[in-house]
Amino acid sequence: MPKSSLVVGLTHETSLLVTPDLTVPNVSGRLAAFGDMPPVFATAFLVAFFEAACIECLRGHLQEGEHTVGVHVDVSHVAATPVGMNVTVKVKLIEIEGRRLTFRVRAEDGTGLIGEGAHQRAIINIGGFLDRVAAKANSGGSAWPPEQAQAEGPSRSYAAGRSSGLSNHHGRALAFRR
Repeated sequence: MPKSSLVVGLTHETSLLVTPDLTVPNVSGRLAAFGDMPPVFATAFLVAFFEAACIECLRGHLQEGEHTVGVHVDVSHVAATPVGMNVTVKVKLIEIEGRRLTFRVRAEDGTGLIGEGAHQRAIINIGGFLDRVAAKANSGGSAWPPEQAQAEGPSRSYAAGRSSGLSNHHGRALAFRR
């Protein structure tokens, strides 16, 4: 279990300079659709920045061998931020429900609000988590090592019966709601 210092109300604030590598065209060379998009701070990197700030907020409040993983993100990205501006993220732990932690997240640049919402993280035991990931990888459902994944290409997701062909960082198929 986490330390007694893990309590509702913990906050963290951090800033980041937007550089060209944090813009939409640079989200991933494997996702070509982003290549011709405007060079502004990418939503993908905003979400990653929110996650990183929450992780930093928890430093010193978890036991040795514990960490957290992101399990839910519900944020809006309401304004573009160009290269050269700073983005400041503020996070606040607003709920602890067992091993699930809920944060309120907010991001601003020099002109005001650019994004806000909620992010949930789950406390994990690193050893047990990695054991489950290894078991999953060894079950035949993983295209790992990377050489095998590249050889099989992106259609492997469809062959595995996933409806969208896309998965989140937990390897679960993504479902899109309308």
